[in-house]
Amino acid sequence: MNFPTSGFSAARLVSLLREARTDLDAFAARLPEQAWLGPRASIINPPLWEYGHVVWFQERWCLRQQADGTVAPSRVKHADALYDSSQVAHDTRWDLALLDKSALRDYATGVFEDVESKLSHAAPGDPVFYFAELALYHEHMHREAWWMLAQYLGYPSPAGLALPADLPRHSPRLAISAGTIELGADNSRFRFDNEKARHTLDFPAFAIDLQPVSQGAFLEFVEAGGYAGLNGWSEEGQAWLFQTGACHPLYWRRQGNSWQVRRFDRWQPLAPGEPMLHLNFYEAEAYAAWRGARLPSAAEWQRASQEQDFRWGHGWEWCADAFAPYPGFSPDPYRDYSAPWFHNHWELRGGSPVTHPLLKRAGFRNFYLPERRDPFTGLRLAWDGV
Repeated sequence: MNFPTSGFSAARLVSLLREARTDLDAFAARLPEQAWLGPRASIINPPLWEYGHVVWFQERWCLRQQADGTVAPSRVKHADALYDSSQVAHDTRWDLALLDKSALRDYATGVFEDVESKLSHAAPGDPVFYFAELALYHEHMHREAWWMLAQYLGYPSPAGLALPADLPRHSPRLAISAGTIELGADNSRFRFDNEKARHTLDFPAFAIDLQPVSQGAFLEFVEAGGYAGLNGWSEEGQAWLFQTGACHPLYWRRQGNSWQVRRFDRWQPLAPGEPMLHLNFYEAEAYAAWRGARLPSAAEWQRASQEQDFRWGHGWEWCADAFAPYPGFSPDPYRDYSAPWFHNHWELRGGSPVTHPLLKRAGFRNFYLPERRDPFTGLRLAWDGV
């Protein structure tokens, strides 16, 4: 199998891995002691398990994976039964005999040192470069999940969160004529399996906002009774409304005649120019319909991102597409990265303020269940024609 990489040298890759672990450790150091297991919830993992899973993943793919496809034993007894997310049911992760923090640090240190040694002795083209890069991005994704956990549970902010505050109430539009776009990645750099294979797609003319939807714009929908009426809500969205009783965005509350937004453990006045975040697909879809618009397809979003004035990266942006394989898809060695989530998750593009820059690229395909509100997710509007 061909293992495309971004061409990082061994020294550079080790530096990036060390930086990722330093960031994760700094986040871990700020967690309240009781947060290491924390409350049970379907959308979060206990950090004690998640940290172990990150280390296990690095060991599993960088050290234990053999050329003949077999897997060598872990340095930790029963590690697979503890930390393999494909095998360990989510609801059981609070009840396992997990390593304590001291043993976890020893496990992490030993694995990192062995990975560093293996990379430093590896010849160019050795699969360890691909698997180390995979482990790097995997770790960054889990660090973003910790940001989501801190916001969801109302923990103090682990670091400064920089959000733009200059988004207009109504964005100017970009008109794009009908054309063809290439989707997917070639083998010139690292790519995830859901980015295979490169192919062309024709699209009709469309228009799209140059900027994502702001809090001020979404406030108009809320105050117009957008959550009370059913116009614009899909059948699935209506079912979600009835089930949850939602009447405004998550992390919002009304105080007298004004609205506040919770950022981690602090309530603050709603800032109209900040990007609208923590919306699920149903909320995004309903808002777009209320504006007489729709969500862009992933192909439209990617085509628009080629334009100089297209602003993105303020939040993951919901697309109209269910997350699905590209033509000719085949799973990579980590088979559960994409395939289990096709057709039941929705695609997002862009990147959030807590997404690592290495994952902020226009072709990166993120995906969440449509009811999720805890990620840093927003939207922008699109229209048919120009």
